[in-house]
Amino acid sequence: MRLVSPPSVCRFLFPAMLWRMPAGEKCLYLTFDDGPHPTITPQVLDILRRYDAKATFFCIGNNVRKYHETFELLRKEGHSVGCHTFNHENGWKTKDDDYVKSVMEANELIHSNLFRPPHGKIRFSQIRKILECCKDVSAKINIVAWSVIAYDWDKSLTPEQVYNNVIFNAKDGFIIAFHDSEKAYQRMIEALPRVLEYFSRKGYKFKAIPENSD
Repeated sequence: MRLVSPPSVCRFLFPAMLWRMPAGEKCLYLTFDDGPHPTITPQVLDILRRYDAKATFFCIGNNVRKYHETFELLRKEGHSVGCHTFNHENGWKTKDDDYVKSVMEANELIHSNLFRPPHGKIRFSQIRKILECCKDVSAKINIVAWSVIAYDWDKSLTPEQVYNNVIFNAKDGFIIAFHDSEKAYQRMIEALPRVLEYFSRKGYKFKAIPENSD
């Protein structure tokens, strides 16, 4: 069973994580995980530009190292960025110290107070250690989850199903998770412009999650 939106118990158990943004402005917050990718990420940027949309890109440190020009393009075009560990580690299968080291190593390249755990899998102890390591930075670390996940990486789904996952579940202030990765590409690249068109016609704007704010 696919949970497109996380159950309320997740928000209760992990109150330190950001699950949605404030409602009231008719805004949606698109996010993209696992990049930057040298060819896919620029295609995403082209689509976003068409709709005057901003988004947040949660970047893998090793990809930032390899494709730094693409990463800088995200900054140049006014999108926000966040850390997604250095090598896409699964927090449930990684020792706490190794996991935190991966986050810190990635953020030496990314320089953001936004962090999203890969797969959404992170232990309470890892959250505590990450917050402890970052307590002296100028802005409090924000561990970002999502309100709706598109499941664009799931090869058993069609682009139409990915599109429906978003339009039938997203609401004002919701954080929507896509992926600018090879695994998700075929479904994401078809569903994304349709999602932007659908909500633009309904008067929604698309904003980036702010960096470096409490």
